[in-house]
Amino acid sequence: MLDATNVIKTDALIIGAGPCGLFAVFELGLLDIKAHLVDILDKPGGQCAELYPEKPIYDIPGIPLVTGDGLTKALLEQIKPFGPQFHFGEMVQSIERIGDPEFRVTTDAGKVFECKVVIVAAGGGSFQPKRPPIPGIEAYEAKSVHYAVRQMEQFRGKRLLIAGGGDSALDWTLNLAPIASHLTLLHRRQEFRAAPDSVNKMMALVGEGKIDFVLGQVTSLEGSDGQVSKAIVKRNDGSNFEIACDAILPFFGLTMKLGPVANWGLKLTDDLIEVETASFETSEKGIFAIGDINTYPGKLKLILCGFHEGALAAQKIHRYVYPEKKLTFQYTTSSTSLQKKLGVA
Repeated sequence: MLDATNVIKTDALIIGAGPCGLFAVFELGLLDIKAHLVDILDKPGGQCAELYPEKPIYDIPGIPLVTGDGLTKALLEQIKPFGPQFHFGEMVQSIERIGDPEFRVTTDAGKVFECKVVIVAAGGGSFQPKRPPIPGIEAYEAKSVHYAVRQMEQFRGKRLLIAGGGDSALDWTLNLAPIASHLTLLHRRQEFRAAPDSVNKMMALVGEGKIDFVLGQVTSLEGSDGQVSKAIVKRNDGSNFEIACDAILPFFGLTMKLGPVANWGLKLTDDLIEVETASFETSEKGIFAIGDINTYPGKLKLILCGFHEGALAAQKIHRYVYPEKKLTFQYTTSSTSLQKKLGVA
């Protein structure tokens, strides 16, 4: 039975904290609409932050050049007056209609939201971890093979094997080394894609004998009932050896998948959500889709188009959140009430 005291109530729930989701907070905030955001990643920014944080973007209006990280920081600063609430490391599993419109939304972490409207701003879908090509690995997933760290304490005193050479692998190696009984970092080559400072810190731990660093790839696992006991590793010279471990953390990057969106009852075309172009509402009243996740005639997958979609969606959303209020369109350049909301008047 649902415990009403634990339900999070908000005007709008935004699924996806990439640039389009973040800017939607701004457009909603101007209309006094409160928003919470859920994202499977552990930080805001979506693809900009995860896939190209330092890559230059040249087509944001009025900004000749900005990095993905820079754009994310600017958007976070812009929406600060509206105090959005973020829920990272969670994926929306189900959306249930409980009103006209009103929804109950549940995440894979068991969090429950009740909101008037839902905005899907999930890019191409949700980021899913890339599963390493190890036979039978599915039997160990969520028990002793983990693609994300939700609670560090679950790894205290355990023998850990971390596989990968990017920032996630190095960051968690450094964070978990002090609490693991033994930690081995496994990577297929000597070169890393991680920040040089992290690599230097990791190599210092190796030099101090606090962790092991091994070159090679896991080819098979041994264990029972979902609990791994050892990993069979193939060295680069072709020889094999075993690493005893209680948990394995593979960090081989992320891929985009539609995920649970496919089960929400929305009309889809080629794994994209169909919307009308007056407000970017989907086939379900009260559910909107903006950014790369939606499709309509003439659609362009550009951040600036997602910004436009969020602005128009907010106008329709106001009618659902405040059905008794007449909406008068105002400009931030001339409206003192909007400027007060932004803290500039």
